[in-house]
Amino acid sequence: MTLTTTRLKRALLTLGLLAAAATPVAVSAQTAICYNCPPEWADWASQLRAIKEKTGITVPPDNKNSGQTLAQLVAEKASPVADIAYYGVTFGIQAKKEGVTAAFKPAAWAEIPDGLKDPDGHWFTIHSGTLGFMVNVDALKGKPVPRSWADLLKPEYKGLVGYLDPASAFVGYVGAVAINQVRGGTMDNFGPAVEYFKALKKNEPIVPKQTSYARVLSGEIAILLDYDFNAYRAKYKDKANVEFVIPAEGTVVVPYVMSLANKGPNAGNGRKALDFVLSNEGQAIWANAFLRPVRASAISKEAQARFLPASEYARARTIDYGRMAAVQKGFSERYLREVQ
Repeated sequence: MTLTTTRLKRALLTLGLLAAAATPVAVSAQTAICYNCPPEWADWASQLRAIKEKTGITVPPDNKNSGQTLAQLVAEKASPVADIAYYGVTFGIQAKKEGVTAAFKPAAWAEIPDGLKDPDGHWFTIHSGTLGFMVNVDALKGKPVPRSWADLLKPEYKGLVGYLDPASAFVGYVGAVAINQVRGGTMDNFGPAVEYFKALKKNEPIVPKQTSYARVLSGEIAILLDYDFNAYRAKYKDKANVEFVIPAEGTVVVPYVMSLANKGPNAGNGRKALDFVLSNEGQAIWANAFLRPVRASAISKEAQARFLPASEYARARTIDYGRMAAVQKGFSERYLREVQ
């Protein structure tokens, strides 16, 4: 299948694969366009290679975040470019409401627990992560590793803390929800989170919009609000002096989901790619990348041994993800108005 010249050009420009003045080329029949499949995040690099090796389908890497993915899907609703999308669960819920997803139940549908998938298949969990502190111990230069949300407000961590923009990136919003929950807020009252971010602003935090894994490894960001899987990857795969901390006050667990795009130009290839990420092999890749695959049987004992003890994870809570999605826009607007 090929795309029209205009749509092809837009797709490649979006992915950074074509200069504005370049001559259009045909997209292979064995291509599926994914929005937000970044190689540095959650070891998508290995997953994309495996999809190519096992299915013959090329999925070009894409470095959007969840918010950018949803915005792009909506902007292209009349003339879709993407075939599949990956994002935090609240964005998957919103994408269905916007009419930019298609119903699809992948091969392993029955093994995805209820509550972790849309009943009609507009989104479904592929793995989950627990939010905490990804700490480059060397970059602290002798300062103690922070153990609580309260610690990050201490003057000694000025300029050392980073968090992704909670008005755009899903992991940033998860951080806001976690802070809000443990400091006495609710989904109807984000006051505690807003006040926390105002206080943290005095410590001059670094607030990027997209995944900042490399910036932690380099020491540019010493403490990043991020998921366990990225910290474990840094520690065990990249051999960095990185520690993952589940804050003493508690945190949250969140699913990451995928969708088939509505009327995507390569929908058949998209379906095959989604089937693969939920297959035994695809789920094992997530587990070996230190994520919690949605199919629990895919976690090997070796992978499990690299996680913090269960007693630490007892401080991580599940929440009402539907409600989390419903109030996200309101929080984002308040954050931009009062904090940024």
